[in-house]
Amino acid sequence: DEERTELIRVTGRVQGVGFRAWTRREAQVLGLSGWVRNEADGAVTVLVSGPADTVARMIGLIERGPAGAVDSVEVRTADAGDAPAGFEVRR
Repeated sequence: DEERTELIRVTGRVQGVGFRAWTRREAQVLGLSGWVRNEADGAVTVLVSGPADTVARMIGLIERGPAGAVDSVEVRTADAGDAPAGFEVRR
């Protein structure tokens, strides 16, 4: 399976509701690498890297998100070199 790295911008009620911890848990279960961080404008940015089909599954999970959290999701291709080993929550 080809590798895929995506940068995902998530808006909605995604700060202060455990969204970053939820995202890290889901990514770890799927075996993906990357990071998640809060942005100053209230959005959350997620970088995920791994097998293309698994990254697609993660994007689907983020689009649904925890109940009522996610309003919109924008996805764009990113550089795999930006992904750390493992998955981390960044400040």
